[in-house]
Amino acid sequence: MKRILIIEDEPAMRANLREMLEMEGFQPQLAANGREGLATARSLQPDLILCDVLMPELDGHGVLSALRSDPATAQIPFVFLTAKGEHQDVRTGMNLGADDYLIKPVRIDDLLAAIEARLERAQQRTNFNANFDSATPLEGLGISPREAEILLWIAQGKTNFEAGIILKISGLTVKKHLEHIYEKLSVEGRNGATLKALEVLSNLPG
Repeated sequence: MKRILIIEDEPAMRANLREMLEMEGFQPQLAANGREGLATARSLQPDLILCDVLMPELDGHGVLSALRSDPATAQIPFVFLTAKGEHQDVRTGMNLGADDYLIKPVRIDDLLAAIEARLERAQQRTNFNANFDSATPLEGLGISPREAEILLWIAQGKTNFEAGIILKISGLTVKKHLEHIYEKLSVEGRNGATLKALEVLSNLPG
């Protein structure tokens, strides 16, 4: 049973998320603020974290920064679930290393789809033991530096929109670059490109 840590200061939202996740077969753990959530994440080592942004004690950005700077928690899939939905808010969250950014109110189906996608991507990452520190090794596939940057984020499960936010380009531009990447790698789509990227990033020296 997958363990999901919910870091949320609103009691009603916390309770609703717990009930929903329990019904879907997950094992939810609750934290009422960022500081409590960070401590719980370090001790529990959950399979995924759902976290609000605006919270007492320590906000969601602080939680994520602390988790990503600690090797013991750096790879835990992290999803922001927040009412802060401006473009700059999303960019800030993604640049800090969030795996997904969902805006409240969120449909249950969308939340569950995001959770399943991130858990699957985390399992794939574990299987390959990929190193995502740099896009440069991907240039060895015969793609440009910009295409390598895009592929690096796509291989981590980012959508075109998310990759565009991180790289400060439009989702449409990301899509056009991906079409060139698929052609150069002789693959049908993002799954094939991701596999090739993971193979490269899993065979780095050291």
